[in-house]
Amino acid sequence: MKVLVTGGAGFIGSHIVEQLLEEGYQVVVVDNFSTGKKSFLPRNISIYKVDIQSTELEQIFKEEKPEIVIHTAAQIDVNSSIKDPQNDASINILGTINLLNCCSKYKVQKIVYSSSCAVYGVTEDCSILESFPINPLSFYGISKSVAELYMNVYHSLYNLNYTILRYANIYGPRQSVTGEGGVISIFCKKILKKESPIIYGNGEQTRDFVFVKDVAEANIKAITKGEQEIINIGCNKKTSIKELFELLSSLNSTLHNAPPPIKNPTRQGDILHSRLDNTKAKTILKWEPNYSLKEGLEETINYYQNEFPL
Repeated sequence: MKVLVTGGAGFIGSHIVEQLLEEGYQVVVVDNFSTGKKSFLPRNISIYKVDIQSTELEQIFKEEKPEIVIHTAAQIDVNSSIKDPQNDASINILGTINLLNCCSKYKVQKIVYSSSCAVYGVTEDCSILESFPINPLSFYGISKSVAELYMNVYHSLYNLNYTILRYANIYGPRQSVTGEGGVISIFCKKILKKESPIIYGNGEQTRDFVFVKDVAEANIKAITKGEQEIINIGCNKKTSIKELFELLSSLNSTLHNAPPPIKNPTRQGDILHSRLDNTKAKTILKWEPNYSLKEGLEETINYYQNEFPL
C-alpha cells in the first residue's frame, strides 16, 4: 500500500515515515523543507520538494497514485499565527483544501489529519474529551478546527474517508529548537548549553506530553481504523512546566547544574491547562502510549546531547 506523507521531512512526519517503512508500506514524501530536513529521511523513497498550496501537488498525485494520505504539513507556531493570521490560514486551511481536492480527484482511500488540542481553547483542569466545545484562543487553533470541518464535508460530498487526530504536546528527537518549537526541545538546548531556559507565566501551567514515536504509531493505526472519527492522542497525564524543568534537570548527571529558569510574562494564546482523555484512542485505534514521560525524555536528551555536545 502506498502512503503519501505531507510534511514527511518534519519532526512528526519523519517519525511516521520511519514507522511506515518498518511496517512495509511504500512511502512518498511531500515537503517544502521550510522546517523539514532531508537528513531525517532515508534515500530510497520518493521525495518531492513541493508546498501543499502549490498547483504542482496534483501532478504528484497523478504520478504516484497514493492510496492513503497522512497530512502533517502545517504552520504550527501559535505566536506566528497571531502575528500573521493570513499566512497561517493560507497554509493550514487553503493548503489543506488543495490537498483534499487532490485526494478526491485521485480516489484516495483515506486521509489521516494531524490536528491539535489548540482547537479546544480554555478548559478546566480536567481530562478533555473530544465532545468538548471548540473555542480556540489562537488563529492556529481556528485554522486547525476549520480544516477539520472541511474533512467532514469532503466525506459527505465525495465519500473521502478520514480520521482526525488531535494531539497533545508532542516532544522527542528531531523537534525544532528554534522559534517557538516545543518547550522540551528548547529546554534541552538551553540546559545543555548551560543557558537559562525561559518559563512563561508562573510555571504552574500544565501540559499533557506525548512522545513522538507514540504519535507516529497512532497515525499508522489510523490507516485501518477510526473512519470519520475525531480522536485525542495524548497520555491523559498533566505535568507543570516547573515540574518538567526539574525532571529534565534530574535525569542526567551533566544537567544537574542547569542555571535557574528566567520568568517571562504569559504569552498571548497560551492555555493554562491541557490534558487529553485518550479513551477513544484506546478503544477505537487500539492505541495507547508506550513511553512514560521519563523514558521519552531520556531518549530525547540523548538525541540533543549529540546535537549540542558539552
